[in-house]
Amino acid sequence: MAVPRNRSSNSKKNSRRAHHSKNPVSTQSCTNCGVLSLPHRMCVSCGFYKNKAVIQNEEV
Repeated sequence: MAVPRNRSSNSKKNSRRAHHSKNPVSTQSCTNCGVLSLPHRMCVSCGFYKNKAVIQNEEV
């Protein structure tokens, strides 16, 4: 098993971990109804994807 030769300082360790933070989820608005949804997925509220109806929702 590999063992580090020297101890790495806190600043060296934290600068290495600088890119480990979480990114916010990207959303885009639906072209049909305007509700925010994930990109490259059909809209949950209206069932449209790329201006085509994928699922027929029944209006109540």
